[in-house]
Amino acid sequence: MRRAVLVSLLALLAGCATTTPAPEPRELAFAAAPEAVLQEALGLLADEGYVIRRANAERGRAEAALARWPGYRVDVAVVPEGQGARASLSATRGGRPLPPHLLDPLLAELQRRLGLAP
Repeated sequence: MRRAVLVSLLALLAGCATTTPAPEPRELAFAAAPEAVLQEALGLLADEGYVIRRANAERGRAEAALARWPGYRVDVAVVPEGQGARASLSATRGGRPLPPHLLDPLLAELQRRLGLAP
């Protein structure tokens, strides 16, 4: 009897667990080399007050965290695309995804820094 109650309780608690959805990325294609796009993205994030926690130039990936409140985390992925590159940014705060449109100013500034702004 005790075992049945314990199993039922565990099953009930397991049903309450929820997973947070993955953050939706914001992407933009650039007519620049992937290495240049990643380097400029890292420089931009550092200038904006982010601390680069991890970066792998070979894989075109980086993770940065805002060093002040409210503590955003930004993930950067840059992949070759045709003659250029595609940059993908996603962000979280406290482990919860942020709306992707909040990354538009970063992408616009990245475009400007690469000399590709309209």
